[in-house]
Amino acid sequence: MGKRQKNNWSREELILAFNLYLKIPFGKISYRTPEVIYLAELIGRSANAAAIRLANFASVDPYHQSRGVKGMDGGIKQVQPIWDEFFHNQEALVFLSEEILAEKQKTTIEQKYQKELLEINDLVGETKIRAVKTRVNQCVFRQMVMVNYSAKCAITGIDIPELLFASHIVPWSQNEKERLNPENGICLSALYDKAFDKGLIGINIDMKIILAPKLKNYSTKDYYQQQFKSVEGQTLTAPTKYHPKQEFLEFHLDTIFDKS
Repeated sequence: MGKRQKNNWSREELILAFNLYLKIPFGKISYRTPEVIYLAELIGRSANAAAIRLANFASVDPYHQSRGVKGMDGGIKQVQPIWDEFFHNQEALVFLSEEILAEKQKTTIEQKYQKELLEINDLVGETKIRAVKTRVNQCVFRQMVMVNYSAKCAITGIDIPELLFASHIVPWSQNEKERLNPENGICLSALYDKAFDKGLIGINIDMKIILAPKLKNYSTKDYYQQQFKSVEGQTLTAPTKYHPKQEFLEFHLDTIFDKS
């Protein structure tokens, strides 16, 4: 028996489709993709219908528009409001999409993200609510960044998930509006994530790695030659979709990168 088909997608269904759009590569938007099939089963539609809706989101994605890729524009009027809502209020929509997804999966946010929320179990009230939203949104941001860099460190190519971080260019605490913007993230392995966070390395607008002057104090060390000098001037591996925004890179160089 085939899937039940409906003409108009509900707001919840569109939000779930957008949630998946953020988490899978453009090349996987197909009715044959397991993640697309799973979404279709959750909402009682065909895999083909789900794939078409994902392609609609590609049609309103500025990245694909800049490439001249139209996707499928038949459902633009339905998906455009969801896209606009995300970029005006990223944190709220991402968390809402995860809540809806958990409900469809017959679970809760707390159960689904049990491991990630373990450290905040003792919190209560509004403090815990805010902490849960932050942790969940950080997890989704990581998924977006991992997809954008094909789950590889943009400097070394390391593809061991446990060693990879979704590094914010503008720190989470310093720009609430851009916290979940995939243009504000770079996939880096542990050493370079920490070095970038502490301003010991920077990335210029040409996407090349620069070293902080204080690192020169360690220039006689073998690890400096192997881990830092060897990557100085190297161009980051290009992401598949969302490139780091120039103004974010400039912010990092101006306020985080250690010039002393």
